[in-house]
Amino acid sequence: MALQPFGRTRNIGRRSKKYLEEALFHRLFKDGSSELSVRQSLNCFLKSSKRAYKWEVGDTIKKLRGRGLYYPAFKLSQAMSERGMNKTVSDQAIHLDLVAKARGIAAAENYFVNLPESSKNHLTYGTLLNCYCKELMTEEAKGLFEKMKELNLELTSMPYNSMMTLYTKTGQLQIIPTMIQEMKSAQIELDGYSYNVWMRALAAMNDISGVERVVDEMKKYGRVAGDWTTYSNLASIYADAGLSEKTEKALKELEAKNARKDLSAYQFLITLYGRTGNLLEVYRVWRSLRLAFPKSGNISYLNMIQTLVKLKDLPGAEKCFREWESGDPSYDIRIVNALIRAYAKEGSIEKAEELKERARKNGAKPNAKTWEILSEYYMQNGEMKSAVDCVANALSVGRGDGKKWIPSAETVWTLMGHFERERNVDGAEEFIENLKKSIDEVDAEIFESLIRTYSAAGRTSPGMRRRLKMENIEVSEDTKKLLESICVE
Repeated sequence: MALQPFGRTRNIGRRSKKYLEEALFHRLFKDGSSELSVRQSLNCFLKSSKRAYKWEVGDTIKKLRGRGLYYPAFKLSQAMSERGMNKTVSDQAIHLDLVAKARGIAAAENYFVNLPESSKNHLTYGTLLNCYCKELMTEEAKGLFEKMKELNLELTSMPYNSMMTLYTKTGQLQIIPTMIQEMKSAQIELDGYSYNVWMRALAAMNDISGVERVVDEMKKYGRVAGDWTTYSNLASIYADAGLSEKTEKALKELEAKNARKDLSAYQFLITLYGRTGNLLEVYRVWRSLRLAFPKSGNISYLNMIQTLVKLKDLPGAEKCFREWESGDPSYDIRIVNALIRAYAKEGSIEKAEELKERARKNGAKPNAKTWEILSEYYMQNGEMKSAVDCVANALSVGRGDGKKWIPSAETVWTLMGHFERERNVDGAEEFIENLKKSIDEVDAEIFESLIRTYSAAGRTSPGMRRRLKMENIEVSEDTKKLLESICVE
């Protein structure tokens, strides 16, 4: 592959039709949008002799990051350096972020340390700071932020926003107003994100009048102009506080600001009108969304169906589902799950099971959430065999993001209690083995329940003491007494 140096930015409109059809980003997504298929397409491209311009590579990296495909973006960014493509400091800052996401924070720190001193400016420092903040590494973030000040680096709202987001996530909301004042003293202009974080912090401290003063300040300095996100934030704050009239007033202002017909704005409107219980407004905004986006994506249907389900409008949710299905979409199990949950909640388990199978036939395999929803229904209705099967399936398939699915403590205890009452040693043992697929250590209470199950069933387990020792489990005195009866040859 030839990644040409950035010497002449080419106008995409002047390129041949063939080259347009095979633009780098489209090549990578030719066989699908999953990370596996993108990785495979990228590997083929990197091994080929096809050429790509720097601006095109940069644009592709941006799009990959936007889709959360960080490892392919990292590999492409890495290829820029390996193939002799000169990186700007901005490119290096982006690569630093990708290293953190693909290889971890330690690798990102190592990359930063090895950068030339000329590249260690507000961009790369700010990126490393943001990485620390996302990992909730408070002390490291505070130390780096202070160093940025000591070095007199050009500070914008971005590093402050990173720090305020960190303080929000770690529950240190009282620090945020202080940081806002520090920004003002340093004549650093607050952006929309800064104001929104400030508003959220005040709302979390039950200072609604303070939130309104922030909005007034934004209006005074023109920061709110054209920004619908401020009013979605304000409406959400009012909704959390139970102030329905103020919520709807903020939503009207949100709509007025959405002149560019932003899809996310419509979705926020549907969700927030749903929170006020205003079904008529939900449908009105949905019609507006459909007019603005005739080919609405899965995420829009998911949001609408979830909102209708919460408003107990199951017929409306079913109608919306049929409309989505008729568009011959890529079958999205999340949308199916929204309706399965509604059916399970109203006791229509036959409909839920039928929909699950229909989805399977259309290529959407049940995921852990599907099985979790069904298991909850079966546990609540005493159908424990079906519940056990569903939990086993959930443990087997895991979460959609590749991570393990971990059942709730309530689910674990419900099932272990069932095995104990039924004196079902084999069922308990099988469940514990399945559980080990998701958790590294099985706690003492689970083993104590297992031992009680053995005792109730009159079963023996000569190796149980050795097993407990290997698992580093310390059981109660009562359980130790039961061990006397089951640990016999």
